[in-house]
Amino acid sequence: MKDNNELGKRGEEIAVAHLEGKGYRILERNWRWGKQEIDIIARDGNFLVIVEVKTRSSNVFAEPEASVTKQKQRILVHAANAFVNYRRQRGEVRFDIVSILIRQEKEEINHIMDAFYVTFR
Repeated sequence: MKDNNELGKRGEEIAVAHLEGKGYRILERNWRWGKQEIDIIARDGNFLVIVEVKTRSSNVFAEPEASVTKQKQRILVHAANAFVNYRRQRGEVRFDIVSILIRQEKEEINHIMDAFYVTFR
């Protein structure tokens, strides 16, 4: 069994290949703003896409994407806002999740576009 860091890195490599295969242009990987991190930032047409990658070796308890909680969503929104302002990005922002399940060297990819929407209170 691979350790979590190695599994996560492999998952991100798989996600990048998947996104590039769909025509996405990768702008950043593991972009940090303070303690916050965005796994992948990409362009899909006019959309700036913030991608959270979740990789697991088992889905016994839940699918990998289930771990993107409301709190994690708020962190991603905050970091995305920082990226947009810092890099002076234009266009709509979309939040995707790439969920990867790796079992016995087989990879299952679930790309969830518009995985969540930003709501302001």
